[in-house]
Amino acid sequence: MTSKCRRRSQVAIGILFPALAASVTQAKPHFHATHSVRTAISAREQALEAQVQALSQEVSELKGWHDAETARQAQADNQVAALRAQVAQAQARADALQTSADAQIKTLPEQVRAEVAAEQPKDGKVRYHGVKLTLGGFAAAESVARTKNETADIGSSFSKIPFANAPLAHVGELRGTARQSRLSLLAEGDVNETTHAAFYSEFDFLAGAQTGNSNESNSFSPRIRNVYGTLDFDNLGLHFLTGQNWSLATLNTKGITPRNEAPPPTIDAQYVVGFSWSRQPQVRVTADFADKQVWAAFSVENPQSTFAGAATGVTGTVVPGVTVTDNGVPTSQFDSANTLSLNRLPDIVGKVAFEPDLFGGRPLHLEAYGLYREFYDRVNVTSASNLLALPVGVGNKATDAGGFGWGATWTLAPIRLDLMTSGLVGRGIGRYGSSQLPDSAVGPDGRLKPIPEVMLLVGATEHVTPALDLYVYAGEERERPVYSLVNGSTYGFGAPTANLAGCSVEGATCSPNIRRVSQITGGLWDKFYQGKFGSLRIGLQYSYTQLEAFPGVGGANPKTNDQMIFTSFRYYPF
Repeated sequence: MTSKCRRRSQVAIGILFPALAASVTQAKPHFHATHSVRTAISAREQALEAQVQALSQEVSELKGWHDAETARQAQADNQVAALRAQVAQAQARADALQTSADAQIKTLPEQVRAEVAAEQPKDGKVRYHGVKLTLGGFAAAESVARTKNETADIGSSFSKIPFANAPLAHVGELRGTARQSRLSLLAEGDVNETTHAAFYSEFDFLAGAQTGNSNESNSFSPRIRNVYGTLDFDNLGLHFLTGQNWSLATLNTKGITPRNEAPPPTIDAQYVVGFSWSRQPQVRVTADFADKQVWAAFSVENPQSTFAGAATGVTGTVVPGVTVTDNGVPTSQFDSANTLSLNRLPDIVGKVAFEPDLFGGRPLHLEAYGLYREFYDRVNVTSASNLLALPVGVGNKATDAGGFGWGATWTLAPIRLDLMTSGLVGRGIGRYGSSQLPDSAVGPDGRLKPIPEVMLLVGATEHVTPALDLYVYAGEERERPVYSLVNGSTYGFGAPTANLAGCSVEGATCSPNIRRVSQITGGLWDKFYQGKFGSLRIGLQYSYTQLEAFPGVGGANPKTNDQMIFTSFRYYPF
């Protein structure tokens, strides 16, 4: 706009001033002009002057307009510059905010993780869809050295220690194994504030599959230890368990609750002589009272029976003319090398526990339980001339058995010492002892006779430091004889007429009935590393086990023993 006005002014001035100059030149007075001429010139001069004044006025107006336009342009330029400065400042602020936002965004995930971690309970559990998952277990590298060769892995056969007549009694045994390595998973969920559900599974690799061997690949099968589910009602004080778990006959350390059982902390997978236990399918109902000081439980458990044979020199188990069927060879889903007893009723266990408040805590746990069992077989009397004058015929025979058990644990906090004791006494209870002495013997009439037995265990664990534990246990399992004298011959278990003279002669024949198994064992566990990647533990155990047979003819009372040393190196990743 300003440039265009300037050009128009210059053109107008360029046209007017030459014309004005020409007019003035032509209008110069002539001394000889006439009066009319002078009058004409004067009129023309006035007209020209009027034109000049008009042109001057137009030029002034144009100049004023030009100056106004220039001022407006300058003001517009100033406004544009100011706006550009504001835009630049705004852009600078936007860049700074973007930089700050980028920095915050980079740190946001870490802050979120930190806040989420702060909100998570510090209990080592994984949360998934409202369910708490706890992984457990360890990898074990272990060994056992025995003075007598039991041909056993890390779990000893306490009642199978060979006597001197067996070649294996004169050679030692060394085995390395990883089979006690263990895996477990606990899943817990809250149905509501007072109702809780859980699932627990635990496995190791001590299954004795028929194809398992130590020749080359050392391949062994996983084994179920425990697989069960629980449902707890806090407001009712009721607890339900179904699945395979430690028997209710096993000593607890807290109430009557799963995963609070008290097996001795040995490396030996068969624990200690005198320890009463089993792991088997069951259905259990538990109730707690008086702020969980009193507990009561009832369990229906899977049955199985073991039987004793006759010792060397004993006539047999049944009189002639009588045959007995007390087991069967599996046909499906069992190893055909084993046999299964005939059972029609489950084992039934009822237990009560008491944990009094002492010194502001509950360091003492007391419990007692009763065990009911039934033994079942089929007897066929084929001869009327049998020694017992039994009527000829075939039929099923049932015999009741059972026992009474107790246990106690006591924590002496000031000296960090844990004491425990347990026992079980009754008839037909061998299945529940670590030595696996027989439950019953076949009587001369074919009816199963439960064998009386007592098993006792005492032990102590000293927590020397938070990482180091020392333990010692002593236990015994003892059975009484069950035999009959018929027509001058003895039949049954533990008969004094057994000929056991060969038990001390290598290569001779000797098959005694076991009267007593006793053991003392001690060891240590040292958690020598604990860190963010788990813990490492080393263990060492020594045990001395003695086996004693029932005495036989001539006062023979065979005995044998085994000394065992165990080592363990375990890694606990969870």
